[in-house]
Amino acid sequence: MGKEKNPRRVADNEAMAIARMLRTSPQKLNLVAGLIRGKKVDKALADLTFSKRRIAGDVKKCLQSAIANAENNHGLDVDNLVVAEAWVGKNLVMKRGRPRARGRFGKIMKPFSEITIKVRQTGESA
Repeated sequence: MGKEKNPRRVADNEAMAIARMLRTSPQKLNLVAGLIRGKKVDKALADLTFSKRRIAGDVKKCLQSAIANAENNHGLDVDNLVVAEAWVGKNLVMKRGRPRARGRFGKIMKPFSEITIKVRQTGESA
């Protein structure tokens, strides 16, 4: 007697990866996520490699992790993968501050965010 195997959270032709605690605001991260949505993974990796945005390197690592999950854990063909979904969520916010004039306190918010990337194998073969 053992425990039942957990059902998959994604379909049989999909794989996903999550990057948490990324030190940027969700609004800025969503701009980079929008850059790769719906593209083939090799084109998305090229776009992230040459993007000027600082957080693009962390998004690239997450996409590479999703590709590796698809290949190694689910046996999907890497050449037919597309970025099906990429969504961004909020994480914790570090609250910092600095003294301002007349005894006031200026709030400085340092947000963290997370990104989830889901890749899907398409039907066409190369």
